[in-house]
Amino acid sequence: MVGARAVRAASQSDSSRRLYDRIGEFLVDQRLDPDPGNYAFAYHLLADPEGPLARAVYALTDGGVRLTQRDIEKLGCDVQPTPNAKDAKQKADGLVAATQMQVEGFQDMVTAIRAETQGFGRDLAASAEAISRSGEADNAGVIGEVARITAGMIERVHSAEARLESATREASELRQKLEEARDNARRDPLTDLPNRRALEEAYAAQAATGAAICLAVCDVDHFKSVNDRFGHAVGDRVLKAIAEALGQTCAGHLVARYGGEEFAVLFTGVSIESARATLDAARATVATKRYRLRESDAPLGEITFSAGLAAAEAGDGLSTVFHRADRLLYAAKTAGRNCLLVG
Repeated sequence: MVGARAVRAASQSDSSRRLYDRIGEFLVDQRLDPDPGNYAFAYHLLADPEGPLARAVYALTDGGVRLTQRDIEKLGCDVQPTPNAKDAKQKADGLVAATQMQVEGFQDMVTAIRAETQGFGRDLAASAEAISRSGEADNAGVIGEVARITAGMIERVHSAEARLESATREASELRQKLEEARDNARRDPLTDLPNRRALEEAYAAQAATGAAICLAVCDVDHFKSVNDRFGHAVGDRVLKAIAEALGQTCAGHLVARYGGEEFAVLFTGVSIESARATLDAARATVATKRYRLRESDAPLGEITFSAGLAAAEAGDGLSTVFHRADRLLYAAKTAGRNCLLVG
């Protein structure tokens, strides 16, 4: 038994070592820095070679194309669920279980009430038949039996009403929790903005109405240097500040955190010129604000974002419009950052 455990441990160790070596080879081949983010990306990719991330990477690198750091950031990966994600999943699982119990409870209650009602009907029919067959002398006893049966049924009805009232109250509370869970599933926990899933649903809904749609893709300039110099906690505060500025300036339109330091704004029912003016005002608001470290009041330096804005054409899906806006964003980055390009 000890020998078998040793063999399994050695096999697992060899497998881990091979994976470690492959991760190193991948980073060297792609000329990527061996930082924790790139290592995590490579691990997620190589540990699941048939997964969606692997398929996306293979499509990008087909023909020997090398991944860029920007590709890594855009593809992203979730190596492990964050504590918030775990909590959300556990909460969702609990709500599903509660819903199932609620449904089963209603079914059991309805079945019991139906059986009691059928039994009452049978007893009452039998008593009515006995009355019709009996003489007047016996009617008093039969009527007393009917009264007893009826009183018992009334008591059971009252009991059922109380159970139904309690179950209805529980169902209402459960419905509210389900609505909260549904909203949380479409909201970014850091910025409290709608997330990518919410953006996809909103785009599909607006496109179905035939409304005019413009999509902006915004990316924080030099965000990696903010994290490197000041830490991720400061980086998170910068993201929340930019999310707030975009949300206030673009009020009336959907502002979403698409992922990482990237945001998207879905403009509906306005011209591209109007969308450009609104988004440029948001860009200027962010650029003119002076950010400081909360702990020491030291200046953080200029924080800006670049953006690409594209109008949707008839029949365009979100990915098509996003790709056009993203190319404009990349051109804005190349042009010097802190600018907005429209196409």
